[in-house]
Amino acid sequence: MYTLIISIACSVAVSVLLKIARQQRIEIDQAIAVNYAVAASLCLLILQPEPATLLNPSTPWWVLITLGVLLPAIFLAMAGAVRHAGIVLSDAAQRLSLFLPLIAAFLLFGEDLSGSKLAGIALALTALICLLLRPRAQDGSGDTARTVFYLLAVWLGYGTIDILFKQLAKSGAVFSSSLLAAFTLAGILILAYLIIRRSIWHRRNVVAGVVLGLLNFSNIYFYIRAHQVFPQNPTLVFSAMNIGVISLGTLVGAGFFKEKLSLVNVLGIALAIGAIVILIPR
Repeated sequence: MYTLIISIACSVAVSVLLKIARQQRIEIDQAIAVNYAVAASLCLLILQPEPATLLNPSTPWWVLITLGVLLPAIFLAMAGAVRHAGIVLSDAAQRLSLFLPLIAAFLLFGEDLSGSKLAGIALALTALICLLLRPRAQDGSGDTARTVFYLLAVWLGYGTIDILFKQLAKSGAVFSSSLLAAFTLAGILILAYLIIRRSIWHRRNVVAGVVLGLLNFSNIYFYIRAHQVFPQNPTLVFSAMNIGVISLGTLVGAGFFKEKLSLVNVLGIALAIGAIVILIPR
């Protein structure tokens, strides 16, 4: 069970780091670049991938390249969501992205949708709407529009990334090698972006990037280990991970950072947990 607990804690800790980044004067784009260097190194060291397997003609490079673009972009979107909407709503939006692969399976791959899945998707959509409903900014600064934009970007982005990784699995690509390629491409692209911007590097950004990379990789690694520890009970891993992140994120965001939630937002969080319960694989 400790594998699940560590994975949940690391996922929420990433949001906490993104939350405090601004007040600590951390430039998140530099931290994200270092994060991918650390994550790729840990992937090589711990998962021991065989990159040569990617030379197989069946490897869908368009998927890997798309992941390389999306991973840093969505990390930046998550940072924006945490800054404008807070940890609670950002983590909930991220976890609600789980029903997008179900829609893709129905629309793109011809899979049947059961009544329970349709009910779960409807509940998840309702939850998302409740999370996006925010009071208008009194100063007319457009904070509400930015908040909605970032939350939608997180929801859509993580859902798309999940679909792409499932597409990689269907192609027969080795997960560890695919993960290494995605991390490497993401790191190269955001580094190129920083070079074009002529960013000036600071030690605090590098240190934050190392911590971010450790948390990011640990979240993935211990989630994989949880599935290996409970091979006969993927339902436990699926439900505990998603509900655990939303619950812990709510405790940390509302309890520690005093994030304000409307009654509609609270309803959205409750509906999100309900949707996850309905969508648990059976």
